[in-house]
Order: sequence, then structure tokens, then C-alpha cells
Amino acid sequence: MRYGVVRALAGGVVLLGASGLLGGCGSMGGGDSGQVCTDTKKAFQQYITQVRSVSAAEPGQWRQATEQLAGRLDGLAGKAGDAKLKKALKAEADRLRTAASAVGTGDASQLNTVMKDTPTRIGSACD
Repeated sequence: MRYGVVRALAGGVVLLGASGLLGGCGSMGGGDSGQVCTDTKKAFQQYITQVRSVSAAEPGQWRQATEQLAGRLDGLAGKAGDAKLKKALKAEADRLRTAASAVGTGDASQLNTVMKDTPTRIGSACD
């Protein structure tokens, strides 16, 4: 397994959390979309908190947490009234599911890419 990659990802996830992941979320006005953006930000913050406590030697736990986040994003997409936001959340959930499979074997490169690009993709849908 590639524990060094998972350890590096853990540091990256912490950095994303500290730098205001999804800074645009919650700024969308109007109805349920604003709440969905706020809830999306919370989901990512909870994910970051969860994976910070997971050992690099436990890639299965990383996979499980990532799959749970994907499921939450699917649920939030179902609540989104805005088509752009719904599409962005569903696409992000798909990316996370793909990355979860790889991170479960210790390869965190896909998850690293997903997490690096998430603020732009989801943040722009929430703006």
C-alpha cells in the first residue's frame, strides 16, 4: 500500500479545511439552494474532521468515509432546486466514488485530485 501518499493526502485535506474549502458555498441566495450549499460545506468539513483521525495504515476507513461523503452529496443534489448545483453535486459524488475505490487500496492520487478541484467546481455552482 502507498501509505506515504495517504499521509500526504491527509495533510492536503487538513490544508483544504484550514484554507476555507468551498468558500463560495452558502453565498447563493434564494431558497433551498443556499441551504444545500451550506449543508455541502458542512458535509466536507465533517469529512475532513473524520479523515484527520484516520491512520494512513487504514485505507479502508478512508474509502468508507469517502463513500459516505459521496452519498451525502447525492442526497444534497436531490434537494437542490438549481440545475447547475444539482449537476455539480452529482458529478462530485461520482468523482468521489471513483476515488474511494482507489483510496481503499492505498492509492490516494485520485482523491487528492478530487479534493484539490472541489472548491472550484462546487464553489462556482454555489456562487
